[in-house]
Amino acid sequence: MTSAANPAPQPAPLWQPDSDRIAGARITRFQAWAADRYGAPAEGGYPALHRWSVTELDTFWQAVAAWFDIRFSSPYEAVLADRTMPGAQWFPGATVNYAEHALRTAEDPARAGDPALLHVDESQEPVGISWSELRRQVGSLAAELRALGVRPGDRVSGYLPNVPQAVTALLAAAAVGAVWTSCAPDFGARSVLDRFQQVEPVVLFTVDGYRYGGKRHDRTDVVAELRRELPTLRAVVHIPLLGTPAPEGALEWSALTAGDQEPVFEQVPFDHPLWVLYSSGTTGLPKAIVQSQGGILLEHFKQLGLHCDLGPGDRFFWYTSTGWMMWNFLVSGLLTGTTVVLYDGSPGYPDTGAQWGVAERTGATLFGTSAAYVMACRKAGVHPGRDFDLSRVTCVATTGSPLPPDGFRWLHDEVREDLWIASVSGGTDVCSCFAGAVPTLPVHIGELQAPCLGTDLQAWDAQGAPVIGEVGELVVTNPMPSMPIRFWNDPDGSRYRDSYFDMFPGVWRHGDWITLTDHGSVIIHGRSDSTLNRQGVRMGSADIYEVVERLPEIRESLVIGLEEPDGGYWMPLFVHLAEGAVLDEALRTKIKQAIREQLSPRHVPDEIIEAPGVPHTLTGKRIEVPVKRLLQGTALDKAVNPGSVDNLDLLRFYEDIARKRG
Repeated sequence: MTSAANPAPQPAPLWQPDSDRIAGARITRFQAWAADRYGAPAEGGYPALHRWSVTELDTFWQAVAAWFDIRFSSPYEAVLADRTMPGAQWFPGATVNYAEHALRTAEDPARAGDPALLHVDESQEPVGISWSELRRQVGSLAAELRALGVRPGDRVSGYLPNVPQAVTALLAAAAVGAVWTSCAPDFGARSVLDRFQQVEPVVLFTVDGYRYGGKRHDRTDVVAELRRELPTLRAVVHIPLLGTPAPEGALEWSALTAGDQEPVFEQVPFDHPLWVLYSSGTTGLPKAIVQSQGGILLEHFKQLGLHCDLGPGDRFFWYTSTGWMMWNFLVSGLLTGTTVVLYDGSPGYPDTGAQWGVAERTGATLFGTSAAYVMACRKAGVHPGRDFDLSRVTCVATTGSPLPPDGFRWLHDEVREDLWIASVSGGTDVCSCFAGAVPTLPVHIGELQAPCLGTDLQAWDAQGAPVIGEVGELVVTNPMPSMPIRFWNDPDGSRYRDSYFDMFPGVWRHGDWITLTDHGSVIIHGRSDSTLNRQGVRMGSADIYEVVERLPEIRESLVIGLEEPDGGYWMPLFVHLAEGAVLDEALRTKIKQAIREQLSPRHVPDEIIEAPGVPHTLTGKRIEVPVKRLLQGTALDKAVNPGSVDNLDLLRFYEDIARKRG
């Protein structure tokens, strides 16, 4: 790595916004307006605005609230009464309602008939739901929830795919002041109960099944088990996606949403819980992460309205399920008056290019997907720009894992040369991004454009000193409004503190390795809790995957670094081969040579082992730490929470390797 003192010459950006684009961006208009009213810097572009947003944190968030016209039904006494982390107090005294803002566009007669939601399934034919219809359904359902006795603070759960009913249910729960929580229907009963039993929901919205990969998947048995194992339920609402009748004692969705009532929006304190999200829970029960109505409202307005540049006229598509924070983030597109595109189905059905077809048919302007999908398209020889009309797409955004340099090049070459590519990184923990999209900055290959506004993002070394141009721990040194208000069932806050504030007290440590470059961008190297440390040189696993998976013979890989009792260090690389590939001596040599030449000789693996597959969390992230624990001899039931893994049988392969080594 080049030292900060002698930086390498900066390569030309892959993409640069032109002057019209910069002038037209909402973030540009916000900066001029905030300069006029709040003392933000008028000159210096985004870097100056970001510096102001973290040094004048209170003023910045006050400006965000004013710019987006947040409706405080009672005024706030301060912006930030206490900035201690954890426990920062935002906008004390203020009352708000998230759902009121999400449905505000329906109040405009000129826009009430426009689509708020476009729903697409594997047939790829979009079905629209207008703003006025969505508002009517939410009003009707919120009234029915109140009639069922649902009160502010009660939990309302959804076992639902990415369909309009899920959005309606979330907004109705928020309108009542209830706390929403959801799981996708591909989660098995144990995974759902690990989550929902913690929060004790009073209502469960559920489907009878879902369609995926051209097949019907019946979930009636799982729903019956959820009903048995969730004793706090007062009502179950049946949504017949597969056309089956409601089970005994369940309410019909159609009956609860048939009314024509104006929604009543419960005005709740700023820090009133909005929803519960869950960590992947690979090594124990998932953490039940509680975020607030006001905190999410402000953070998502900023992220979607300024960073993603979304507003009326845009169509926002992100491939996600209701079990991933990106679904909650997608729904918040409604805040900016944007049409939200909901896709329910397999990302690769009927073929790998399917998501580009969704973008074409819905006129998506922001196309969000995973880095893994981009790389799968590249490997499959998909040509989106040639085969689909993507003329309305202005931005392709990726998350889930760092987008490798080859992914940037492929999007640039195969979608469009004048394409804003936004690789973003954040976390379920804040339901937002720490770094990523900035419409007015250049895009450099393999880099996230910049830290986000109001996010005091730094890279720290082991001593807690900030570093530039070197790998360090991702830390956030000032509070963000969407940081968890608490974890559920964590009365003394100890689990919350241990999760983020253990290494550097009072400073959020996220658990990622990053580099802040000297030109202000951010590079993500992977999780710091699964770091590879050879002879004192640390490297993120993402750097290895990027090199190895560039090879056509490798479908996916998993690298583990193991400290051994005798002081040694064993670093195996597991490879899941592409069809027809053979792990012979020639391929082993090719893999080692690629790592040696493109990364470092120190990080050539000790062994390359063919694996039947790579295990993932239910939201598609590679599982590294539990595999490391298995290889260290931990029993399978202690090393991993079985309900958190997409394919438990795969882990038996790694357990077997540990047994043979032991």
